[in-house]
Amino acid sequence: MRTLLRLILAFAAIVAVLAVAIRLSFGGGQRLEDRTGAPLLPGSSLETVVDLDYPPGNIAVSSTGRVFFTLHPDGNPPAKVLELVDGKPVPYPSAEMQKPGSEPHFQSILSIRIDRQGRLWILDYADFGRGQPRILAFDLKTNQLVHRYDFPSQVAGLLSMLNDLQISPDGKMIYIAETSPILQRPAIIAYDVERQRSRRLLDRHPSVMSENYVIQAPGRDMVVYGLYTLRIAVDSIALDTRGEWLYYGPVTGSRLYRIRVADLNDESLSAADLGAKVEDFAPKTLSDGLAMDSADNIYLSDMEHSAIVRLDQERRLMSLLKDPRLRWPDGFGWGPGGWLYVTCSALQHVLFVSSERMHANAPYQIFRFKPGASGIPGH
Repeated sequence: MRTLLRLILAFAAIVAVLAVAIRLSFGGGQRLEDRTGAPLLPGSSLETVVDLDYPPGNIAVSSTGRVFFTLHPDGNPPAKVLELVDGKPVPYPSAEMQKPGSEPHFQSILSIRIDRQGRLWILDYADFGRGQPRILAFDLKTNQLVHRYDFPSQVAGLLSMLNDLQISPDGKMIYIAETSPILQRPAIIAYDVERQRSRRLLDRHPSVMSENYVIQAPGRDMVVYGLYTLRIAVDSIALDTRGEWLYYGPVTGSRLYRIRVADLNDESLSAADLGAKVEDFAPKTLSDGLAMDSADNIYLSDMEHSAIVRLDQERRLMSLLKDPRLRWPDGFGWGPGGWLYVTCSALQHVLFVSSERMHANAPYQIFRFKPGASGIPGH
């Protein structure tokens, strides 16, 4: 009995030491000041597109108004990619692709985009690289798979996370935010569609790294079990409509950065030379999704203040919308008619909680509103 008691006490001591070590190494953090102000638009500007049983991830709307979206992988959804058909979510392109058995099949899907060539691109981070990270494209005229690329391990290996993507106007280049939330080795990945070749760029450059902030989502600080502060590196990513500048930043970061696409595409530049091309563009809120309109305004989803903010080229930050219904506004997608769609993944009710708690906070929403400018549908 004494031996058992000693073992229990020793185990408890080890657990306590580990908890302290985790708290000291990965806990704590600052709170970013509130950079939002009085919103320019009333909450009534928000129009509900759909109520969902599971939290949505990202969204893409075609020029003809077809609405595609993902269900957030952390919600353990029964389907990964869906299309709204007569107001109802339907697995896209088929129910078979949503589960193992078909080849290829969807593994962990978060980001989707539609290019100007009419292809829906689906980015699969494959359970943090434990499966095969890949990118797929479907022709929206036929709904048939027309492109597949499996990323090599040196570009997106074990514990990577292909989080979000942007596509050049000619559809020939794709730029991906590799968040690397576990290893904290984030980067930007450039994928050449025609050559089927990918490169890992700006690996651990200061512009892609998270900063020491605590996300204050309404109702919950994002600190896991009181020990591990959730810090998310590069995720927010947007490309201007001309395809000249890529804007990006970490979720838990106070600055937005940009780099010329021509520099990203220049394979003669060394890592140091490319890093020197990065511009510190402007202050931002802690943010998840990014979008850009045709006037080069940048839209950011602010999960801390249930807000959508806009950053112009004079580097002025303005609040467009604030509404408690915006529970962790996440991904943006432009649709026709000047509508900007936004998913609300409500991750404070999803990450590191029981499925019962997640379902208790349903339904989850996709909204849309008109910000007064327009963008390219699908982006």
